[in-house]
Amino acid sequence: MSNQVSTVAVGTLNALRRTPVRDSDFRRAAGAFPTGVAVVTAVATDGARVGLTVNSFTSVSLDPPLVLVCVHRQAPSLAVIEGGRRFGISILAKSQRTLALRFAKPAEDKFAGLSWRVGVLGVPLLDGAVAHVECILARILDGGDHKIVIGHVQRARTYTGEPLVFHRSGFA
Repeated sequence: MSNQVSTVAVGTLNALRRTPVRDSDFRRAAGAFPTGVAVVTAVATDGARVGLTVNSFTSVSLDPPLVLVCVHRQAPSLAVIEGGRRFGISILAKSQRTLALRFAKPAEDKFAGLSWRVGVLGVPLLDGAVAHVECILARILDGGDHKIVIGHVQRARTYTGEPLVFHRSGFA
């Protein structure tokens, strides 16, 4: 019986390899996992501030303290993060949905009219966030249509409030 099972399992695996997962199926499956929402920020060599909304942020290690964020290869902020070698992460509060939407779209100055502060590494941090994490770039890895940005945490602060959550293609 075990030979039959392993023959069926191998046949199933071979069939799966020939039939790639559909983008829509993968998006729905990934979207079933609730995530927090954060804004990653950096400063260009000319002093221009950049930022983008991410929901792919996680801790990697406590010793040394490492985090990762995934950034689309075409995101203009990626080159600034690579060049500046420092970045900040503002983990958004439930009340900051408009900030998540603002930083998810291209704009000349996403920080105009916002309340923010400069962190110890010189990166912008959004006021009202439930946490701030400041990093020095440790490594960038290939991740398909994204780059996996690993940061060595230099400072982390938490504040009161509930986090903004993204689930099934919308804010929860």
